[in-house]
Amino acid sequence: MYTNRHIFKISAPIFLSLLAQNLIQVIDTAFLGRVGEIELGASALAGVMYIAIYTLGFGFSMGSQILIGRRNGEKNYSKIGDIVIQGALFLLIPAIILIPLLRFGAVNWIPALFKSADVAGAVSEYLQWRVFGLIFAFFNLMFRAFYIGIARTNVLTINAVVMGVVNIIFDYGLIFGNLGMPEMGIGGAAIASVIAEFSSTLFFLIYTRKTVDLLKYGFNKIRFQWTVIKKTLDISIFMMAQYLFSISTWFLFFMLIENYMGERPLAVTNIVRSFYTIFTIPSHAIGSSTSTLVSNTIGAGWTHEVMGLIKRLALISLGVMLIVISVLLAFPKLMIKIYTDDPSLISDTVVPLYVMISSLPIYSLGSVLFSAVSGTGNTRTALKFEIITLLFYVTYMWFIIVYMKASVAAAWTTEHVYWFLLMTMSFFYLRSEKWKERKI
Repeated sequence: MYTNRHIFKISAPIFLSLLAQNLIQVIDTAFLGRVGEIELGASALAGVMYIAIYTLGFGFSMGSQILIGRRNGEKNYSKIGDIVIQGALFLLIPAIILIPLLRFGAVNWIPALFKSADVAGAVSEYLQWRVFGLIFAFFNLMFRAFYIGIARTNVLTINAVVMGVVNIIFDYGLIFGNLGMPEMGIGGAAIASVIAEFSSTLFFLIYTRKTVDLLKYGFNKIRFQWTVIKKTLDISIFMMAQYLFSISTWFLFFMLIENYMGERPLAVTNIVRSFYTIFTIPSHAIGSSTSTLVSNTIGAGWTHEVMGLIKRLALISLGVMLIVISVLLAFPKLMIKIYTDDPSLISDTVVPLYVMISSLPIYSLGSVLFSAVSGTGNTRTALKFEIITLLFYVTYMWFIIVYMKASVAAAWTTEHVYWFLLMTMSFFYLRSEKWKERKI
């Protein structure tokens, strides 16, 4: 049985790695808030578009992580390297195909989606550069799956620092024209993000070569093995679809805000989303740990311990989230100033921020329970839950934003609907113990 100390040792580095990955978008938002409201809003739309593609790789890596965790629990270490190598080779293919396709779409298709020509131009400029990061991001995901799957997550802390520092330096230089770099605005933010992802890949390659027993984990043979990829896809294909659907509805949310509310509400929504991204990271990290710990526990033959483990993880997630909420509630306007100095924009952001905060306890429990469903290997069931939830989510979103023409604050109640439904279905499924029948 994993102790709370074990949970913390595994979750803390995952937290830092997620912080580093999400800080790329958050730092971009903070810097671009000093450039203008157009850039502030456009970076959100462009960022969600990029993440929608990124989630294809993320879903595949999560399936890989579950398999790695199961093999690690079985002490079948030599099979782990095959999963990592084949995953990296497989993800390289869509990355190479998507880069030119997305660059073409950023110029010829995407601008037609937006009501504001200025927003459309800024989104297009950002994406033309940002898509080059896909190759490095996909490689990084497989390294992350490896280290989380074998519960050796300390390396993610170091990687988080490297990635965050590189991103800040190049954002500061390329957005504003500092440190002898050209002033490129929103395009500079995109290039800085690509450089940060490249630095992460370089770090992982060097660290793995120097510190990992390559023979023990089966990294000594690099060849294409379709059987390994197929096995991973059997688990991950449903997670890839799940994450893609989830992020696509995020994009729809921003699109509706831009089309039916305008540029100022879009800027407000991006600020609130940045807070949401950062302050959900602790529960996101515990959710990632849940997936690995549940998979390892089942692989070790301790199925009877799983429900108790999930309960403890859920309570830890809720406790950490309550601490996070108290910090955010103590200094809301001060924190909003990270993104903008405009008093009216700060004032408009406060109430939507409070609404978002009220959804965080539900998120903290829902993310753990939903991750536990995936951790049992029942990713098809997880996808079903996601689709059912998103149908309600999109319907409610349309009702609030389009039909009711409500405020930005009311629009953020969509998160309450999403996480309550997902939490409830996951809870009853786990309690039914049908997951015990799944073999991977």
